[in-house]
Amino acid sequence: MTPIEKEIEGIVDGILEDYRHGRDIDKLDPFQHPDKAVVIDMIGKLLRIVYPGASRDKAYRIYNTKHNLSMLIEDVMYNLNKQIAIALRVDRTEQEAQEIAQELSLQFFRAIPGIRAIAQTDVEAFYDGDPAAFSTDEIVFCYPGLFAITVYRLAHVLYMLKVPMLPRIMTEHAHSVTGIDINPGATIGRYFFIDHGTGIVVGETTVIGDHVKVYQGVTLGALTTRGGQSLRGKKRHPTIEDNVTIYAGASILGGGTVIGRDSVIGSNVFITHSIPPCTTVSVKSQELQFKPRNCEGNCDSCPKPEPFWEGQK
Repeated sequence: MTPIEKEIEGIVDGILEDYRHGRDIDKLDPFQHPDKAVVIDMIGKLLRIVYPGASRDKAYRIYNTKHNLSMLIEDVMYNLNKQIAIALRVDRTEQEAQEIAQELSLQFFRAIPGIRAIAQTDVEAFYDGDPAAFSTDEIVFCYPGLFAITVYRLAHVLYMLKVPMLPRIMTEHAHSVTGIDINPGATIGRYFFIDHGTGIVVGETTVIGDHVKVYQGVTLGALTTRGGQSLRGKKRHPTIEDNVTIYAGASILGGGTVIGRDSVIGSNVFITHSIPPCTTVSVKSQELQFKPRNCEGNCDSCPKPEPFWEGQK
């Protein structure tokens, strides 16, 4: 054995010994948890079910819509059953987990028409709210905000069915792809419009009404998380009523904070208390300072300095 091989063997033995501490990070069985790659693959196939004209899979060569959809649903349902059963096995027998997983999968797929009905309102909200959009097809194909919202709506159904882990895997995947962080536990109404989207955070207990517009960098968050796990299940995030617009960079925090209907929240405001309906909130205009730059005559936009002898005339 060469010196480097001995070094590697010693490193391996040291790490294996470190695995024996019994900590949360020391679990060695990868089959105790859902497979993230499988869940992410399911997201793509579920989006094909929600928006059937937005993509196609070369693996399915049958052009009959019913047969194609049937194969797609069977594919997703098989994997969904399996992943839910794995997530449920923590405190159940394998047989119990499989039986519950099958029923939860069926309930999820029965909810698809309702998810699609709400998705249609989201598409309409995007099109009505963005004059840069040339068509609803462009929105479905291209807009990361719609992607994040649709993945949230799928994950939210699983969350309400109390499926462990899978909903969070789904929304965190959308977060990693779009920069939009929507917790699957949030409650979001119809006609939800996210413009640009990067940096948006929507916390678990947030409640959002209908016809709400949210711009990039908005945080709908908790006022504090110092209580840790003792805060689980409590209302920690704000309520946004119908027809509210929240502009870029605004932070609205706290479970008791309610933004009244038909209000407008301006950019970069920081709100920790309720706002009555029909209110506009904005930061007082900041004072802008303008100072001339000393370009020493090298800038075409600046006046040329007079020659020193001109001042001596």
